[in-house]
Parts: sequence; structure tokens; C-alpha cells
Amino acid sequence: MSKQWYMLTVVGEDRPGIVARVTTALFEGGCNLGEASMMRLGGNFTIMLMVELEGSDGELRKLLEPAARSLNLHIHIDGIKGRLHRHLEPDVSITVYGADRAGIVARVTGVLADAGLHVLELDSDVAGSRETPIYVMHIEGHAGEGIDALRSALKLIERDGIEVNLQPVDTMVG
Repeated sequence: MSKQWYMLTVVGEDRPGIVARVTTALFEGGCNLGEASMMRLGGNFTIMLMVELEGSDGELRKLLEPAARSLNLHIHIDGIKGRLHRHLEPDVSITVYGADRAGIVARVTGVLADAGLHVLELDSDVAGSRETPIYVMHIEGHAGEGIDALRSALKLIERDGIEVNLQPVDTMVG
């Protein structure tokens, strides 16, 4: 069997040792790791990790079962194309602040998509208090139609009482 890339998604209650146990199981199983995103979200911990293995998704699941069982982790595996080193670099950083309300992410990302933004990473949090929650969103992206198109589109968002800060990102490669 040839090597195959998989997207491994792991979710569980946040606690120390999740990353160590999962990556140790993968290493000991002969896996190669690619790009990863790991973070705490609302008391939970999530891992998205590209894993290369000479074997099936069932074999990958079997490697992870002891760690998953002991830490009460949920695992999802999808076959993917590896495509390492073939991604866009962000050229814009956008921070959004607004009263937390239904649809804020859909509204902001919809306006930005219409203006040519390719979202590469999005992080969000709810700040403020229970009585006056503030939604904070940080987006790194690639401005396919230029930064001026994004600035123009964001004026629609600002009319809704949402504060926006857009900054170009200079990426030095080499």
C-alpha cells in the first residue's frame, strides 16, 4: 500500500496531555505529520492535523483508539491530498469588534467574500460581559481583488455599528 494523507480531527474536553498523547501515538505508528491547527475553544480542545500513513483510515483510527478512549476524545478522519507548501500567504489582517448578535460572522464574511477575500484563518471570541457581550473576530486572508475592494466593502459593515480594523500584511519569504 502506498502512503496516503488524511485530515485528522480530534475534539475533547480541554486537559493537559492531549497533544502529547495523540502525536506520540502517531509517531509510534510510523505516521508523518503535516500542517496542524490546535486550539482551545470554550473549554474544549480541538486538533486538525494532516497525517501521512502507509495504511488505511481504519489503521489510523486503530493507532489512536487507546489515547482517544483514555482522554474521551472524538476522532474524525478524511482522506485528503497532501499539498504541503502550496498555500496562499495572507496579505491582509482584519479585526472586527461588534455587539454579539446572531449572524455577525455570516454578515462580515459574506461582505468580504463578495469583495474577493479568501479567508485563510479566522479566530473569534466573545469578550465583554454577559449583559453586554462583544464579538471579536480576527481574520487573516488573501485579498484577491485588492485591499481597496475590501476597504470599500467594509464600509457596509461599519454602517451596522461594527468596528473594523484592516491592515496590509507584508510577508517576507526567503
